[in-house]
Amino acid sequence: MYFAALLARTEDGWKASDTELDDVETLSDLADLARESSPDEDTVLVLIEQEDAWFGVVRVDGEDDPRIYVSDAAAAARSSYGEILLTDELLGRDPDEGDDLDALDLDGTEDGEPDEDEADGGDGATGAADAVPHGPVGDPEILDDLGVSEKELRLMSTEAVTEIAESLGASETLETVR
Repeated sequence: MYFAALLARTEDGWKASDTELDDVETLSDLADLARESSPDEDTVLVLIEQEDAWFGVVRVDGEDDPRIYVSDAAAAARSSYGEILLTDELLGRDPDEGDDLDALDLDGTEDGEPDEDEADGGDGATGAADAVPHGPVGDPEILDDLGVSEKELRLMSTEAVTEIAESLGASETLETVR
């Protein structure tokens, strides 16, 4: 079960809105969605959690590049919403690294279809979940100036979205959209 919400900081405090991520395909789309929720270029936090597995925070400050924190990259890699957050840059990958002949599916399989070694659990190529680290990735200081330290963020439980909202003084606001 997923939950995603936008928290926009305004002059009057935090404003929350529930958000559907079905039409979001890239981090850029997500950042645009966040910017649309705050016409005054205020700070907007996109909070995403998959129950008992991982959570992510995307921070958008005006037109600046979004900042990202994901609590468990390997768990998020198995999620379509997590894949939006796990950019090559965040994972420290060279985006052109996979542009060799092996990436072209010249082995006769269709795109996305595992070859026989992979299907049998053999020595085929590793999947996306194996290619990312277990544990947190991204900017652990993403919420420092808002009162949530790196240490607190790393220690958050499966109720992280609620814990973050409480730390920001926005728990009641968030609960209106939960």
